[in-house]
Amino acid sequence: MSKKKTKVKVELTRRDVLKVAGAAFGSAIAAEFLTTGPLSPFSSLKQGQIENVPETGHGAATGEFHWGMVINLDACIGCEYCQRACCAVNDVNPEKPWNIVVTEKTSTGNTFYFTRPCLHCQNAPCVEVCPVGATYHRDDGLVVMDYDRCIGCRYCQVACPYDARSFNWKTYTEENPYVPTFGVPEVERRPRGVVEKCTFCIHRIDAGLKSGLMPGEDPEATPACVGICPVGARTFGNLKDPNSKISKILAENPTIRLREDLGAEPSVYYIPPKEGL
Repeated sequence: MSKKKTKVKVELTRRDVLKVAGAAFGSAIAAEFLTTGPLSPFSSLKQGQIENVPETGHGAATGEFHWGMVINLDACIGCEYCQRACCAVNDVNPEKPWNIVVTEKTSTGNTFYFTRPCLHCQNAPCVEVCPVGATYHRDDGLVVMDYDRCIGCRYCQVACPYDARSFNWKTYTEENPYVPTFGVPEVERRPRGVVEKCTFCIHRIDAGLKSGLMPGEDPEATPACVGICPVGARTFGNLKDPNSKISKILAENPTIRLREDLGAEPSVYYIPPKEGL
């Protein structure tokens, strides 16, 4: 299998959003009001940040399950198999992958590989700002998209502090280069004009539970990125079950979550890389 690295570029800027809004309302003033004014869906989110209020009050993960993931950065070898399997199974444009893999260095100069899916935050800013309810929480803690409701405003993309969302400027019609080597499509491609992101392979989770399988234990019910990892750097499971593999790993290892100061409560934990000498 080829190990050619995929370059990931970030295309969205605040200027982009203001340009889109300005075109829609005919003036830059309207665009500014749309994103910062009292009627903006960002207004309550920003006020909460100013007042240092960490909770957004969505009450996520109220059911029997709270699906989460642990990524061991000390074990990851940067093979990008997680990224490629995700692209294949979810039929994602490889130029806008839902999972990213980037090279980083510790404070002592040791190289490690950082990977990031959607973090499925329990106080998700993307849910807070969506004006039409296209982004919402399920009672198992997953942050999901209703593509039929999405109006393409990209508020969720701007609000996400982890850059975990991408916008479809055009319909992806090219052949998927990771099919069938890393898997075959199990869901339909998303249409032009919507925002998309990692789902934790929600279709596998739901189908698995209906068939009596347990996500995180049975491969057919577990996210594709987890099962394909050749070194077991990713673990998935029910954070509410103290006997699940993921809960035991969290209990036995020091972990961190990205930007915990934001109060988003991500459902993805990281085992940090060793600093070394």
